[in-house]
Amino acid sequence: MTETFKTRPVYLLPVLASLLFGILCSYLVMQSQLEMYAVTPFPEGVGSLFNALYFVFLTGMGATLLYLLLKRKKVKSITLITGFALTLAVLLLSFVYLLAVFYIIALPETLAIVLGTIISAVAAAAVDVAVFRNHSKASEVSVLLLGGGLGAFLGFSIQTLSAILILLALAIYDVFAVYRGAVGKIAHGGLEKLRGLSFSFKEVQVGLGDLTFYSLLVSLVWAKSNPILLIASIAGVLVGVFIAFKMLERKGIFPGLPFPIVLGLLPFLVYLSLSGAWATLLV
Repeated sequence: MTETFKTRPVYLLPVLASLLFGILCSYLVMQSQLEMYAVTPFPEGVGSLFNALYFVFLTGMGATLLYLLLKRKKVKSITLITGFALTLAVLLLSFVYLLAVFYIIALPETLAIVLGTIISAVAAAAVDVAVFRNHSKASEVSVLLLGGGLGAFLGFSIQTLSAILILLALAIYDVFAVYRGAVGKIAHGGLEKLRGLSFSFKEVQVGLGDLTFYSLLVSLVWAKSNPILLIASIAGVLVGVFIAFKMLERKGIFPGLPFPIVLGLLPFLVYLSLSGAWATLLV
């Protein structure tokens, strides 16, 4: 972060683009009525709290592993791990959303699966080349789209109460991780060394995790409420991101989740309170 960095609305455009792509992915899932399986290990209710702790644990362990490898200058190991993870993510997400498209246009199931597999493999290879070999603008676009698509996938694979608690728990954890934990140490050591795990736009770097959880939030809100609340949540996320960027002007590093998550969730939580729709949290 340069000393002359000044926050401007243009810095919000990449985040907005990622959110819009996530919304497109959400639309495909809803229109196709594609069945999505839960990725959380515990059932709703009391188990939702354990799901939140589970996600925080996974996030913390992942960041710690990357920091230790970065500290020991194990760049090849980092590239291998992140490359494997990104390849799997692109394969999965491409296949899911292509399948949704093929279902919408009523393509025969066997043909849909074959085409989805082939195109997904090509997409994964293209992303790997863009991120780890060319280091071009295509790499940055890939991270934006991956964040939006992964967030939408999680938004339909995590039940409502668990998703809300996961987002809030990660927002709290993010403060610790940036100022006392591995994330802050990674940022100081050079986030740009972790190819595919962050997006750079002018003087700003935004983590793939931040983009993913922004998209998860708005996808969840759209799936469980209505377009008006969706727009309100998008606005909340963008205002939160802008506030976080303003804090960067003074601090040089600032957690990217707390303000966007709180402001993005607020309209949805108010809606649940006023409508008496708390029962939907268990659906």
